Formats: sequence, structure tokens, C-alpha cells
Amino acid sequence: MHQSAKEDAMEFARRQFLSLAGAGAALAVLPRIAASQAYPARPVRIVVGFAAGGPTDIVARVVGQWLSERLGRPFIIENRPGAGGNIGIESVVRAPADGYTLLLFGAGAAISATLYDKLNFNFIRDVAPVAGFVRMPGIIVVNPSVPARTVAEFIAHAKGNPGRISMGSAGIGTAPHVSGELFNMMAGVNMIHVPYRGGGPAMADLLSGQTQVEFSGPETIEYIKAGRLRALAVTTATRWDGLPELPTVSQTVPGYEASAWFGVGAPKGTPAEIIGRLNQEINTALADAKMKSQIASLSATGLAGSPTDFGKLIVAETEKWAKVVKFAGLKPD
Repeated sequence: MHQSAKEDAMEFARRQFLSLAGAGAALAVLPRIAASQAYPARPVRIVVGFAAGGPTDIVARVVGQWLSERLGRPFIIENRPGAGGNIGIESVVRAPADGYTLLLFGAGAAISATLYDKLNFNFIRDVAPVAGFVRMPGIIVVNPSVPARTVAEFIAHAKGNPGRISMGSAGIGTAPHVSGELFNMMAGVNMIHVPYRGGGPAMADLLSGQTQVEFSGPETIEYIKAGRLRALAVTTATRWDGLPELPTVSQTVPGYEASAWFGVGAPKGTPAEIIGRLNQEINTALADAKMKSQIASLSATGLAGSPTDFGKLIVAETEKWAKVVKFAGLKPD
């Protein structure tokens, strides 16, 4: 009974979210369009729920610099780390819906929606999608001591050694962790998760052979090229230009996809014409040659589209990771 009510509430929130996203894509009546031309009239905050220097922060600064130059007002990055990004999200949810507080967030927001039982907000209900920005690949990397050179060989090895394959990650509920749990679920294997306090310690133990596998990101490419780690596949739906010889996981495990993505949101109720203006500017950025080069330097690809497109992605990701959280019985640290 309780579960049914929760599912009904999630479905209602999902419909509300997609409706809101659709509204964001539409142009308002002429007087309001005129008002949007004056936006922004003062500096805009872009809240990041993580510390400076991490991937979310780096992406936020790229977006903020572009918008500052295009719209003639400072877009100031405000780091509010804690609780897996949820402190930053809550501060945006509670901010005035006037276009002067934005949120730069990633896949972690979709994971947290079900990982945390008692949030003071509902992301799908309370955050309006503005625009996607970039997507980054994950890479399955193993210590060279693992006798597998393909995903199929790794699955066979894992099935032959149940409960003996250690998978490190930067912590419970992080994107690398849930990517590995999705693989457990879809490939029918049982890798044992070993959480660390950050990506650095996790990588150190993978390199030394204390753990055997990690669902990492492009930051491992130098270790791969040096032969200190072996890459098996990328986790995106398509191959990655950074390591074009690598197959996708989905070539062996049909339907598998896990990637980091980032985009911009705003408090629910932010005027549709402001959302539309920001979406237009961000999509213009993604078509710009210099920006494309900058995005490529981050080992990322552009994630262009309307607010509706971005809203659909968030809903789909939230639903996907909810299944993984339930399957693995995950609880926050």
C-alpha cells in the first residue's frame, strides 16, 4: 500500500515535470517576451552542490563564462557542497523563481532522488529543466592482473569467481558505483563494492591490485595508455572518440548505458521566457566551434536540445537509477 502510494506520487511528479519542461520550451506572449529581453538586469548565481575543482564545478564555470559574455552580466558560481549535492539543490529549490538563481547539476541528482529517503525536496517536481550541456563517457578499467581483455571474458571470469571481484568507487551512490551495480544487475554477476572517500584512494588501490575493477572516467586514459590499467569498454551507447578502438558495453550487454551528464536547472515557476532564453544561449554555445573544442578537451560531447528534451532525460535517468538502487539495496553513507 505504502509502495503503491509512493509510485503514484512519483508518476504524478513525473507528469508535472514533463509538463513544466514543455512550458519552458514555449514562447510567452509579447509583453513577457519584451521583459525577457531585459534579462538579466543583475548578476546571476549558478549554484554547484560540490566543491570547487570537481567535474560539476568545471562544467559550471564553462557555462557561466559563456553566459556572462553573451548576456552581459556576471554569472557567478556558488559552491555549496554536502550531502551528495543535495545541499546545493535544496538552496536552489528554496530560491526565488526569478531567473537569478540557477543550478548546475549532473546524473547524481537523478541517483539521489531514490538513494536518499528523506529529502526536503522532490527534484522532478521542484526543479525546472533549462538545458542539457555535456555528456561524458565511463570506462570499465581492470587491473592488468585480471585475465580478461573483453567484456565477455570479464563476465565469464566474474561468474567463475562469485563474490571475489572487488569493484572500487569514490563512494556509495556515486556515478561509478551505480554504473557498476547496473552492470551487476544486467550481466548477472556479483562484483563486491568497495567504497572509498574519493576517487584518488579508489584509483590507488586499483593500480596496486587491491581491487580488480572500476567504472571510471576519462581521467584514467593516461594509465590506460601506459599499460597500468586495461580498458575493456566504454559505458556510453556509442563509441568514444578518445579511445575509438574500445567497444561499448552494450555490444555485449544489450541495453546497458551509463554516463555522466550535466545541465542547467532553475526553481520551479521560473518564467518560461527566461528558461527559453537561457536554453537558446546554451544551445548556441554547443554549436560554437571554440566551445566544441573546449568541450572536447573535457573528454565530453555536447548535449543539445530543448528544455523538454532535457526533462525527458532527467525523468528516464531517475527511473533507471531507482531500479538499480532498489536492486542493490543502496543506502547513503
